[in-house]
Amino acid sequence: MVEPVPAAIALGSNLGDRRAAIHYALAALRRTPGVDVVSVSSFHETAPVGGVPQGPYLNAAASLETAMPPRDLLAALHAIERSFGRDRAREQRWGPRTLDLDLILYADAVINEPGLTVPHPRAHERLFVLDPLAEVAPDLVFPTLGRTVRDLRDALRPRD
Repeated sequence: MVEPVPAAIALGSNLGDRRAAIHYALAALRRTPGVDVVSVSSFHETAPVGGVPQGPYLNAAASLETAMPPRDLLAALHAIERSFGRDRAREQRWGPRTLDLDLILYADAVINEPGLTVPHPRAHERLFVLDPLAEVAPDLVFPTLGRTVRDLRDALRPRD
């Protein structure tokens, strides 16, 4: 038996019933063997970043405990996306999507392999990831930066 480790994911949707998409993903994660959903952030409506003109996103984050290896966890996330109708092969990069599930952190792992980069390579630059993630896992550390989710979020927030 593999000892569970903490992990963090980001969830988003900007097509169709966005709230239902995120609830669907969370329910599917809760049914996934080897995954325990520890906590879920509130939902945040955000403007899209990059890509084609598109509607606003609904974003959230979840902290997990998982006994799955990182590549298997990512495969489970992608399977949940597909089961909700997402086809990564046919969509435009950074375009609209029914459901987007990203593996942000996996314990203190630093992984840079084809198809798997942990920590997520742009998460530390995106408030739409850091704001919800700070609600559920503010003290998780980005091992590549040596900084917590809270610190990274606070550094990106506009100063008054």
